[in-house]
Amino acid sequence: NGSKVKIITKEYPTRSQTCMAQGGINAVLPHSDDSVEEHIKNTLKSAHGEADEEMVRFLCQEAPSAIEWLDSIGVPFSRTKDGKIAQRRLGGASGSRACYAQDYTGLKILHTLYDQVLASDIEILNERFLLEILKDEDGVSGVSVLSIRNQEVEIYESCSVVLATGGYSKIYGKQTTNSKSSTGDGIAVALRAGAKCVDMEFVQFHPTALK
Repeated sequence: NGSKVKIITKEYPTRSQTCMAQGGINAVLPHSDDSVEEHIKNTLKSAHGEADEEMVRFLCQEAPSAIEWLDSIGVPFSRTKDGKIAQRRLGGASGSRACYAQDYTGLKILHTLYDQVLASDIEILNERFLLEILKDEDGVSGVSVLSIRNQEVEIYESCSVVLATGGYSKIYGKQTTNSKSSTGDGIAVALRAGAKCVDMEFVQFHPTALK
């Protein structure tokens, strides 16, 4: 509708700002001998009956389109000798369906998306801590944030808000490889605003953190 987009980020002076998946993204590509039904079957089996089958089907069916889009905006996926996106087999998969960019898949995606944000002239407001989603009689009206740099509260008006705040694994201290900022603040803000959250008992742990 012609409205401007702002990205508000929370940053801490840590060695690792983010924890991005390295191994790859599962998707059945047209040039493979894999099948979407096999991807669905593998995913449901790995979930031990806990997954929502409708959501799993949507995820697996749309995964090729997501990879195609990432490729179109410049994510430097590793390639086969004939120039197609390279794939390898990861745990729980019956075939090689993980699309990867060397061993830095998540980081390469992050860099590419950042380049796209800059090219699209989207304003980035760094070092802000989200306090509340603001609401009025019509619904969401904006957000209030705390400037980490000068400790001032700032208000940004908006007709919609997208939260991409990550999980809350850092409440488990040293038992996670996630950033120190992954303490669930965004989830708490969403709950206070009346959002419904599901499957909150599922928390990902990297094996290296459990040693």
